Amino acid sequence: MMEYLSMIILGLGIFLIITSVVGVIRFPDFYTKLYPAGITDSLGASLILIGLAMRSEFSIFTIKILLLICLLWVTGTTASYALARSAYYKDKKGKGDVE
Repeated sequence: MMEYLSMIILGLGIFLIITSVVGVIRFPDFYTKLYPAGITDSLGASLILIGLAMRSEFSIFTIKILLLICLLWVTGTTASYALARSAYYKDKKGKGDVE
């Protein structure tokens, strides 16, 4: 049962990563591309890591994966914030913005 649940979570994580790649390719400007690149990738990678942790028995590997998920959440949101802030201060306009 745990194997099936971990495979479903792994598949959901892979689906979210693929969806975010399509979003980055299809969205028109920087700010709309930032959302799938930052939020969805963090969630997709976290789901993949949770699925891997469920596949392994409880060990030091599982603890390392959980620490990696925490690190991923902190660095992913911080990187998205830093990119958006630097683009804002460099006056990068969105597609629908008026001069």
